[in-house]
Amino acid sequence: MKSKPGETNQALLSMPSLEMAAECLKTLAHPCRLRIVQMLISGNYTVGELAQACEIPSNMASEHLRLMQRCGFLKSEKQGRFRYYGIAEPHLENIMECIVSRFGDD
Repeated sequence: MKSKPGETNQALLSMPSLEMAAECLKTLAHPCRLRIVQMLISGNYTVGELAQACEIPSNMASEHLRLMQRCGFLKSEKQGRFRYYGIAEPHLENIMECIVSRFGDD
């Protein structure tokens, strides 16, 4: 059954919630950040390892990580001299599955 204009099969999110979602999705909308998320889904990595995989300097990787942590996407843990980053938001895996499904066949 088709919904009438303004009606949906599920409740609409509030505009503040959508604004917050849009800001976090904007944060993900960068090739290096998507590569970082893709890597972190499979395990924890240091800034240096992530920077190398993205072919960028460590300070740039640190900035990408900081932005994603601010949205609550990532967590970090210090182990000895190194800080390891990992996924804090489990829904990132679903987002990456959609991206791989849509764009994975080069």
